[in-house]
Amino acid sequence: MAFFQNGNAKIFYEVEGEGTPVFLLAPGGMRSANALWGNMPWNPRDSLLDDYELIGMDQRNAGGSKAPICSTDSWSDYTSDQVALLDHLGIGKCHLVGMCIGGPFIAGLLKTAPERFLSAVMLQPVGIDGNQEAFFDMFDAWADDLPSSPDRQTLEKFRRNMWDGEFLLTATQKEVGLFNLPILVLMGDDLYHPQTTSRQICDLAPNATLVEEWKNPDVLQRTDSTIRSFLAEHS
Repeated sequence: MAFFQNGNAKIFYEVEGEGTPVFLLAPGGMRSANALWGNMPWNPRDSLLDDYELIGMDQRNAGGSKAPICSTDSWSDYTSDQVALLDHLGIGKCHLVGMCIGGPFIAGLLKTAPERFLSAVMLQPVGIDGNQEAFFDMFDAWADDLPSSPDRQTLEKFRRNMWDGEFLLTATQKEVGLFNLPILVLMGDDLYHPQTTSRQICDLAPNATLVEEWKNPDVLQRTDSTIRSFLAEHS
């Protein structure tokens, strides 16, 4: 187990394997933690371990990571933690692999430090398309489980900062159109991961490729080969 400090945040992280670094941004919404990859149809910690150095983390106030919560907290605080972890580990360039909330996390990183990334894989990225109340409910369920919850007003402001947005939440359509690195998008198809978000990313980003069918058991081997080939090509 390893931790590092970014300001008032104590972040849990894990480093596994050797090779070109891959930064993993786990699913789980506000509960995004590295261990949750084990519950997913495709798990990079199994598939990529023999060929890459995998850097995974628990996002603040998820898993083993802790941080105070303020009314001004937003996606930028998560991006700060993520960049600080790469700095802490001395990672100059790496691939990005993110699922669910990992999609907005990736977009935030590509806006902040695009020169640091070789490619990005977004698996069923979350996005806003008539589903905002579902994200508010998800946030409230996470907040109810916090060991020491801030006052309601602080939580409501934080919730709006996170989920009262549009499209991919951390990047506008114009900003996604400026993402020039290779992006592989494995399409979402449910309430939290709408098809429209995945399709719009690929319509906007000049070097993005969409995979529509990827998580059914009969295509998972093809999915694994597609992702591995994509990362190898851009390593």
